Amino acid sequence: MMDSFIKTIENFCADVHDWAKSKGWWDNERNEAELIALEHSELSEALEGMRHGNPPSEHIPDFSAVEEELADVVIRIADHSHAMGYRLGEAIVAKMEFNSGRPYKHGKMF
Repeated sequence: MMDSFIKTIENFCADVHDWAKSKGWWDNERNEAELIALEHSELSEALEGMRHGNPPSEHIPDFSAVEEELADVVIRIADHSHAMGYRLGEAIVAKMEFNSGRPYKHGKMF
């Protein structure tokens, strides 16, 4: 099951990166810090959507503002991961396995 998940994630990342390249986002070399900042900006936009009552998205009205922005986060992370040769699918599986052995709330209040 995990092998299928990893393959699906890796294929998704490759497809997203190919699409981003076709739209011109990779015509020039990209700074990795910039990519992380853009991922963060999408989370900030999700927070703003929540602060405004999570209205329907202006671009995809069948979804809420938060849903749209979380999708943008995933898309940006997929593009970034593939471009840098990161093994996102494998990392997700490894991190979930690691987290399964951690204590309740990882011993933290929040």
